[in-house]
Amino acid sequence: MAHQSSEGWTITRLLDWTGQYLAQKGVESPRLDAEVLLAHCLGWNRIDLYARFDQIPSDAIRKQYKVLIGRRLEGCPVAYLVGRKEFFGLTLEVSPAVLIPRPESEYVVIECLRLAKNIPQPHVLDIGTGSGNLAVAVAQQHKGAQVTGIDISPEALTVATRNAKRHKLAERVRFLAGDLFAPMSEPGGVATGEGHFDFILSNPPYIAHEDISNLPVGVRDYEPHVALDGGPGGFAVFDRLIADAPNHLKTGGYLIVEIGSPQEKPARDRLAAQGDFDLAETIRDGSGHPRVLLAQKRG
Repeated sequence: MAHQSSEGWTITRLLDWTGQYLAQKGVESPRLDAEVLLAHCLGWNRIDLYARFDQIPSDAIRKQYKVLIGRRLEGCPVAYLVGRKEFFGLTLEVSPAVLIPRPESEYVVIECLRLAKNIPQPHVLDIGTGSGNLAVAVAQQHKGAQVTGIDISPEALTVATRNAKRHKLAERVRFLAGDLFAPMSEPGGVATGEGHFDFILSNPPYIAHEDISNLPVGVRDYEPHVALDGGPGGFAVFDRLIADAPNHLKTGGYLIVEIGSPQEKPARDRLAAQGDFDLAETIRDGSGHPRVLLAQKRG
């Protein structure tokens, strides 16, 4: 980009050159990244890049774009560079304080909505809410849902709160700070001796601590480890979650938990040994990998 006259740098040329450059550097989705970052710099939607393909961005825009491309090559995820991510048809704010929502997590939302469709006002608890993606998606799709999201990170809850407000859901989605179910017994929580929630959702940290160093650089060096590190074997948070979940679920209520695909058998074994749940068949993601466990609290 630096060695040619800016007169020739139309949108099309800029995207073609940058996409090829990112591909040569081994970036996973070079053309898409080039488009998303350029649209962000211009304040456009991606489709505008093709409708206005022959326009020439200003030197200031090209400079900003070059900086973002440099950060992308260092490994910074595109979602953090542009400050947003699409999830379940919603545009959500993200920052390095929160895990970037993945399409696989949409299966948690899908199962919750499927089971809640005949419940007028389901009470839903999202443990480890992060950006609030599960909580906001459920509330946006089910107009009667009352959703509580909990996270141990105050910075994550700031992002989640903004996402709920952005989508005009603040009246039905609230967020509490604390470790797993701890806020439920505090002032402003919910007395749950008899079980209060119809659904408990969670995408807990499930990467084994010993595997963290082997993660892709964009995950390992940029995403919050508190949302990734599941301790030795990856089950430290999972085990605590399933141990206390029955105390907060109504009889017949559902626990819906995302897992790492290699964890299916040990995770199912742990839930079975817990003794309070009937397990449904594991839900698989779009790639056919085991992704979500569905367990119903016994009567």
